[in-house]
Amino acid sequence: MLSTINDATLMKVAEALGEEEAVKLIEILKNCEEITDDEIANKTGIRLNNVRKILCKLYNHSLVSLRRTRDPKTGWFIFHWKLQPDQLEGFILSQKRRVYEKLNIRLEYEKNHDFYYCYTPGCRRVPFEEAVELVFRCPTCGKPLMHYNNEKIIHVLTKKLEQLRKELSE
Repeated sequence: MLSTINDATLMKVAEALGEEEAVKLIEILKNCEEITDDEIANKTGIRLNNVRKILCKLYNHSLVSLRRTRDPKTGWFIFHWKLQPDQLEGFILSQKRRVYEKLNIRLEYEKNHDFYYCYTPGCRRVPFEEAVELVFRCPTCGKPLMHYNNEKIIHVLTKKLEQLRKELSE
């Protein structure tokens, strides 16, 4: 059985990958040594097709493993699924690295661009190059564009990147 910290984290990951159905599926998997997709569908009431989709997502992230056997009567393959909670930490680390890379790209974009905005909710900020082409008029509402100070965004991104850098180096 999984520890409560790993269990809670596993459920959050399952929810992120497949919402409520994935959580039900993980509940079944964590209480079995090995189980077929058919058995999971019967126990959860989730359509077999959806069970297989969720299992494939979990498999692609190495959170479950499978063993394949052949049905002697039909000749079809039977897939036996098993939870791999020990892979959870690696999955979380790879997701953090992905987020770190994306935030780093966003930070560089924010640092290297000058933005203009009409300060109307629902309208977007426009980089200087685009603002010039628009003759400093908002493409959405037509109001004049004014300089937008993005230092708060840069500060928040920098703090988040520092936090992730620290977590990744531990």
